[in-house]
Amino acid sequence: MAEVESAVRIPTPPPQSPTPPGSPAEQPQTNGLKRKHPASRSPTPDRYRPVQRNVNLDDERDGIRARKLAKAKDTKPMTEEEKNAQAKKDFLSLRSGGAYIPPARLRAMQASITQDKKSEDFQRLAHDARKKSINGLVNKLNIGNIKAICEESFNEDLIKARGLLCQSLLKAQAASLSFTSVYAAYVTVITSKLPIIGELLQNRLVNRWAKAFKRNDKAVCVSSTHFLAHLCNQDVVSYIVLANMLQMLLEKPTDDSVEIAVNLMRELGQHLEESNMPIANLLYDRLRQILQESDLEKRTLYAIEVLFQIRRDRYANNPAIPEGLDIVPDEDKVTLEAVPPDQFLKTDPQTSLNIFKYDADYESNEASWKKMRDEIFGEGSDGEDESGSEAGSESESEDESDAEAHAQDVKDMTADELVQLRRRIYLTITSSSAFEEATHKLMKIPLPVGKEQELPQMLVETCSQRPTYEKFFGFIGQRLSEIRRDMREQFEQAFTHYYESIHRYDNNRLRAIAQFFAHLLGTEAIGWYVFQCVIMTEEDTTASSRIFIKILFEGLVEEMGMKKLQAKTTDAHLRPYYNGIFPMDSQKNTRFAINYFTSIKMGALTEEMRAALVNMPKAPAPALPATNGRRSPIARVDVHFPIHPLARAALDPAPSTTISLRFATDAVVRPLEDAISPLPSRLLALAPRHTHDHVHLYRDAVNEV
Repeated sequence: MAEVESAVRIPTPPPQSPTPPGSPAEQPQTNGLKRKHPASRSPTPDRYRPVQRNVNLDDERDGIRARKLAKAKDTKPMTEEEKNAQAKKDFLSLRSGGAYIPPARLRAMQASITQDKKSEDFQRLAHDARKKSINGLVNKLNIGNIKAICEESFNEDLIKARGLLCQSLLKAQAASLSFTSVYAAYVTVITSKLPIIGELLQNRLVNRWAKAFKRNDKAVCVSSTHFLAHLCNQDVVSYIVLANMLQMLLEKPTDDSVEIAVNLMRELGQHLEESNMPIANLLYDRLRQILQESDLEKRTLYAIEVLFQIRRDRYANNPAIPEGLDIVPDEDKVTLEAVPPDQFLKTDPQTSLNIFKYDADYESNEASWKKMRDEIFGEGSDGEDESGSEAGSESESEDESDAEAHAQDVKDMTADELVQLRRRIYLTITSSSAFEEATHKLMKIPLPVGKEQELPQMLVETCSQRPTYEKFFGFIGQRLSEIRRDMREQFEQAFTHYYESIHRYDNNRLRAIAQFFAHLLGTEAIGWYVFQCVIMTEEDTTASSRIFIKILFEGLVEEMGMKKLQAKTTDAHLRPYYNGIFPMDSQKNTRFAINYFTSIKMGALTEEMRAALVNMPKAPAPALPATNGRRSPIARVDVHFPIHPLARAALDPAPSTTISLRFATDAVVRPLEDAISPLPSRLLALAPRHTHDHVHLYRDAVNEV
């Protein structure tokens, strides 16, 4: 058979030196033995070599000394200028925080540089000093000294050093997450005066988070979202930015992304629910869906359950702003413009602001910063004429006194400020998508002293101008009353104001106003003692006020139910405030109130009045005029009883539509209520009820019927 050649080429072994037969190299290797490595080609270490001792050490030292002396003779001594130049070169070559320099030498170096403020060397030195100062201030921040640090920070040119400030804040916050709320409060103070710094910090945080999210850097994502959440709680960053981040984190949930989202909602949840409840509900629904359907680790699912428990506890241990850090008033806070999600990676962090740049207009910029700082702190210019003559100072004081004497108080008689305030309140209410957002914005509107009632009045007026009542306005009033006690008092005063002037409104507006206050009363947003202004009598009520009370109580039944409403109206503590609306002072007023509430289907509220009417003492009979011993003249009274058509057949003979009775006697006059009791039942059933109060019969003539 022909030999078959293999297609696989076997490498040719390298040439080896001939070995004698029987040597170990020719013996075959066993499979259980390891292959021996070839000998190392590195040189043999010197540790095994004997130390070569130099016997002529003195001669070698003498040679070194001779060469140094020869070099010293050749060099020339340095002049003062050369020494200063060398010192300046050595100083500028050192990086900040580098080698230690003795204080005397450091002062000499600084003195040689600080002679010319326009020089690049001086500006570089000032830049390094500014950087050290800002780092020191940021590192010293805590709740106790935050106000002092904020004031001290303005000693530096923060406009020029905004890059250094943001860089220092980011480093400090990433190193200690527990101090994030303190750093956020510090940024809030700075941003209220210099919004450009807050904008730069927001851009850097958003860009930093987007890059870390793209490369799955969990640590940077956690620190960035933590900082942004506390800035959002301080109303520096818009909640829309954080909502977009949460949506991106929960779109494709992983263990890390869900954990970051849970930590973010723990810090942001309270503020987000106050600002926009629909967005908060949407995010919590997404977390609930992940909890029920996803197959994440148990640790992640447990974190979601803990978050829901925190929400049920109303964020008791995770307040939006910790105590002592709400420094800036709401009207002075500056909320930055939201960055859209497609611009997260495209935002410019402006890292070039971190490095030194030569400024040709250094002195003018420093002067402008000092002027701006004085305006921020409200300080006047120190002036350059302090060393002027006494005559000049006296003339200035006289001019100021004359100006103050002739100054007149300018009063705005056109009420333009009031119109602008009402317009702002109206636009805030109508432009809000949810009542939480509207309440949050209305709380930020500064109300002038004495104009606090404009907010509840504009809310009621806006509500009444809608075609139908919307609970949106009732929820706003409820939330405002629950948050601020002064707003509760303003709404209670508004109830009295609108009840007294309800006759000025048409039926649609009257109905909306009544339903609005019914919501506030039904939710205990205002006290029930506001009913002390209502007097339910025929003389003290009008058609409009009676319609208002009817719609009000119908709304209360819808909000509370008849049982709770009945229990509320019979409360012993509130009974003194119900003396007007449920009168029990006279039969006439009590009977009128009973008839009114019965007619509007609220008869269950009249049980106390009915019981009081039964036990109420009867009015005494009026005294007869003196007759001087003569018999009183006979009085005649004609009483006409209208007959129901169905009852005419019961009478024999069948009368006409009315029955006329004439009584003549000189007996004592009694009220009709007492006179009718002995009458036949068929006649008593035909008597109209209103005649009981207006017609009187003679009691002795009753027996003749």
